[in-house]
Amino acid sequence: MGDFLLRDASPLSAGEWQALDQMVVGVARQYLVGRRFIELVGPLGMGVETVPVGAGDRRKYLELEVIQADFRLIWRDVEASRQACMPLELGPAAMATAACARQEDAMIFGGLLAAAENSAPLGDWNQEGQAFATVVAATQELVSDDFYGPYAVMLSPSLYAKTQRVVPSMGRLESKLIADVAEGGLFRSPVLDADQGLVVSLGAFNLDLVVGQDLVTAYTGNDGMEHLFRVLESLVLRIKRPGAICKLT
Repeated sequence: MGDFLLRDASPLSAGEWQALDQMVVGVARQYLVGRRFIELVGPLGMGVETVPVGAGDRRKYLELEVIQADFRLIWRDVEASRQACMPLELGPAAMATAACARQEDAMIFGGLLAAAENSAPLGDWNQEGQAFATVVAATQELVSDDFYGPYAVMLSPSLYAKTQRVVPSMGRLESKLIADVAEGGLFRSPVLDADQGLVVSLGAFNLDLVVGQDLVTAYTGNDGMEHLFRVLESLVLRIKRPGAICKLT
């Protein structure tokens, strides 16, 4: 770990840091959605501030965004865990990691929605088969612009819930029908508003996620008898071909 994390100045032992790191990784895997379908580049290092996108006269540079959330551990909790030979309570670290994950996904999905150059009518998903029909229409819109599969579908929780029902005429869950045309996966994210959805043509030539510093925990000092920590990362969504994104409207 880099010196900027100040871990040697913290009160935690090597074993406690290991448990903390495992907690952060586990929570991140549970909560992060965007990373499940977007290809990653890096980690390149915390010192990397910008990355290029485009070529020739159209080349520009994107600044990596630093995402962070702080938490505290009380000295008595640290000492009590050691005296009782019990694992350190790391709930505050888990909450900070979940906050970072939500910020990361908000950046990703906000960027996809803002950049989308294609759209497909949402329709009434209370009607049988409409969710599947909407996704098929979105893929057809992408194909017409020469953006092919695999496709990933991202839905708000409320839209996703409407796919969890059987289509009587086909005897299958609507989500399973959607999965047949969304080889890149069907996902839900709480950062999407009630009637928001996306269909994306995958591939690093269309978009990727550049990571400078992956999620990591630093020690930032003390406030009286409380120890202060920060979960942080740096990254940027790099959209190379906005036409690969279809917004459900």
